[in-house]
Amino acid sequence: MFRKALAGIVTLAAGLFAVVASAGEPPAVGSAAPDFRLQDQNGEWHELADYQGQWLAVYFYPKDDTPGCTTEACNFRDNIYQFQAIDAAVVGISVDDVDSHKAFATKYKLPFTLLADQGGEVSGRYGVLRDFKLMKLASRQTFLVDPQGNVAKHYDDVDPDTHTQDVLADIQSLRGDAGS
Repeated sequence: MFRKALAGIVTLAAGLFAVVASAGEPPAVGSAAPDFRLQDQNGEWHELADYQGQWLAVYFYPKDDTPGCTTEACNFRDNIYQFQAIDAAVVGISVDDVDSHKAFATKYKLPFTLLADQGGEVSGRYGVLRDFKLMKLASRQTFLVDPQGNVAKHYDDVDPDTHTQDVLADIQSLRGDAGS
């Protein structure tokens, strides 16, 4: 039994190493956010330039309708009016397709854009694309993009339960209105 457990741990560690090993470098804070042109859950195209002049939370997540991803998406949903009040938009990106995003957004009444990065190109440019069990997934990371299109903050250790509040507080702080 001990050997079986040890073999499982070694397999898990090897899998995690493979996940980490496939990661590129994320854009540095202060640098231009990598551009994107992707379709949303309704088949409409979105580009980074569409969000110029406002704050943008670009959150990457592994898979539609999985526990952590659902928690994170629903927390963004539940706080969307707070984002709108400070002129900030939220965009979720995963390697799922448009139909998967449509079903996910409909099921949980998500009022923000989900972008389909099926080929993983955008996830790769942001340094979040990982190999996981013969498939590529985006890791759970967020980039806060300022109104000029630069990366203002990178979250590489995201807790789906508290992340939304962290992003809101950071936007307010970076805008200089943390007390309002």
